[in-house]
Amino acid sequence: MPKLKLISFKLCPYVQRTVITLLTKNVPYEIDYIDLNNPPAWFKALSPLGKVPVMQVNDDQVLFESSVIQEYVDEITPPSLHPVDPLVKAKNRAWIAFGGELMGMNGLHGIVHEQDQQACDQIIASIRGLLERLEQVHSGERFFNGATFNLIDAAYAPMLMRFELLKSHCDLDVLEGLPKLQAWQRELMTLDAVQNSVVPELPQLYRGMISHYDGVMAKRLK
Repeated sequence: MPKLKLISFKLCPYVQRTVITLLTKNVPYEIDYIDLNNPPAWFKALSPLGKVPVMQVNDDQVLFESSVIQEYVDEITPPSLHPVDPLVKAKNRAWIAFGGELMGMNGLHGIVHEQDQQACDQIIASIRGLLERLEQVHSGERFFNGATFNLIDAAYAPMLMRFELLKSHCDLDVLEGLPKLQAWQRELMTLDAVQNSVVPELPQLYRGMISHYDGVMAKRLK
């Protein structure tokens, strides 16, 4: 087994995808948290785009982009968490990419960052439309594809955890009226691999981030 070391920051949802995968498969790893606003010089040399997460493999190889890192971990630790059927696997990969869009500036991060009420409302409406599409393709069972936990479940857990924090901190429930996604969120939040994939102080850090941006959501903090 190669030596695996992740570099990220404590609030990063993208590294959490890989950590959940590592914990689910009981793979040993290390993780270093850096200040992304003041990254060390060695990080700039490692990350071609200056983004996290980055994974060092055996100290001398570097991987970047969260979906690539997650896939690598899955491939070197059989059995795979992907479905066996090639078409189902490909569709899962497409919906994982869809989930990445939901977390960006036109999605979850945009809600937290936006300072204009009308623009924030537009982002929320856009997210709701995308989540309605996701609701339609979800199996309606315990996990996305059915009874078995797959890589796509690990990929969506960070977003669903942050939706839970938004509801708790700001009384914003973007999953309202989406019963399959609500049940999926509840199920994933019960898993040890999900709960242990973040630092214990994540709720406080997330609240602090919302407050720091001083946007629409900051005014809704409870």
